[in-house]
Amino acid sequence: MLTRIAAVAATLAALTAPALAQDLVRLGNLKFAHYGAISYMKEIAPKFGLKIDEKVFAKGADIYPAMAVDQIDISASGADGAVAARGNGVKIVVVAGFANGGARILGRPDLGAKSLADVKGKKVATVRGGTQDLLLLAELDKHGLTWSDRPGKDVQLIYFNNYADLNQALAQKYVDVICQSEPQSTQAISSGWGYEIVKPYDTPAGIPYRPLVMTEKMYTEKPDVAARVLKLFVEATRTFIEKPEIAEKYVREQVFKGQLSAQDYKDAMDNANFTYDMPPGHMQITADLMHKFGLGKMVNPPKSDAEWVKLDLLEKAKAGMKTN
Repeated sequence: MLTRIAAVAATLAALTAPALAQDLVRLGNLKFAHYGAISYMKEIAPKFGLKIDEKVFAKGADIYPAMAVDQIDISASGADGAVAARGNGVKIVVVAGFANGGARILGRPDLGAKSLADVKGKKVATVRGGTQDLLLLAELDKHGLTWSDRPGKDVQLIYFNNYADLNQALAQKYVDVICQSEPQSTQAISSGWGYEIVKPYDTPAGIPYRPLVMTEKMYTEKPDVAARVLKLFVEATRTFIEKPEIAEKYVREQVFKGQLSAQDYKDAMDNANFTYDMPPGHMQITADLMHKFGLGKMVNPPKSDAEWVKLDLLEKAKAGMKTN
């Protein structure tokens, strides 16, 4: 009888005890199919003693001013946004890569262009300060085309503030070509607004890898929290890689709130991958190309990955994953 009373008392104590404290981590993210594992982190964060407060931004370049004033701790974006921020004094480090691919260059249906060499004299649009901006310029450069946001060059660039506007501009034939992310590019194709000219991975920029970025403050002053963030990231990413049905359900239902079809999700992810890794030298190649094309208006462009690519916590998290 006493044992039963003790058991009931213990249960009541557990139910009424205050919840264990969770360390708050403020996340800046973007609304793309291949960013889904980053969003998923908030769902399993309590397992790691963390609470993820996610804020979705229109484009990667918008996240870094918030990181500069200590409003965001970790972020997911294109490599170019991170490079520009670092090159302009924002104290951040790259701690992992979370996705690769995820871009297409599309033409309006009646354009007839088979490569970027065929778009001379056309209006070409993208979002300024995104991965697509760099990929587009690298493709134009590869084909020997000049560009400007004013008439007079081989290609006139039109810049938009968000990715949804790109699709509308192509659908309304306000522009001839767009460089777009996923799943928006897949949706443009399935809606009949455009066709794929090229996946822009055949230049020195290569296949774009997106970095998971952390403030230097969190990395250096809160090493335990930083380590748990990387363990959380690895667990969320492993779930999406090993259980694609969970990834699809979460991205379609939670990220896109039912506005992304099963086929569009499949087609989008046929052009992107979830990953953990950041290839050696990728951030520096991105920085060098940005400097070449005048992107980011950097005061002090990064000189080497060794300055700010810190993958030690990732490697430890991956090693722990293998032993589980």
